[in-house]
Order: sequence, then structure tokens, then C-alpha cells
Amino acid sequence: MRDVDVTVNPEGIPVSFELEGRTWVVGAEPVRWYERRNWWETDRRMGRPGEARSIDVQVWQLQARLGRNPSSDLVTFEVIRDETGRWLVRAQS
Repeated sequence: MRDVDVTVNPEGIPVSFELEGRTWVVGAEPVRWYERRNWWETDRRMGRPGEARSIDVQVWQLQARLGRNPSSDLVTFEVIRDETGRWLVRAQS
């Protein structure tokens, strides 16, 4: 997975992102879902009762164009926002 800088609108929906020095603009309605993360692979323990710990991550499917060129092709990305708020690109097609 690669780190990505994501810009969101006031509702928290991604509108653009920068990946490897290139700016991508979201050109279709983003789709969001949640997945369980494999916390046992990264955390030493799940947490104490009553302790707030996230076991889900947001996954966004973003169809974006390179730059602000409306005639460029849409490319599909799967972007994860992890429990720390960091954004990562999981897949690109």
C-alpha cells in the first residue's frame, strides 16, 4: 500500500488526492464501505473493556481523472482511511 494525501469536502467525502506527485480529481460519486482490520496483526491486544479502539477502517472506491482535464480517462482506486486517519491506496485499476 502507498500513502496518499486526500482532500475532502466539508462532509468528509474525498474530492481529490495527490499520489506520487500527481494530482487526481474525483470525477464520479465515491463509494464508501467499512471493513474489519486485522487488528491482531498490528496491535498487541484488542483493548480493555470500555476503551475506544477502532476495528473497522473506511474503504473508498474513487474514480478519478489525472489533473483537471475533463477529457482524461477515469481510473479506479481503492483508498483506505485507517484508524489513525492515514490514507493509503490499496488498489488501482
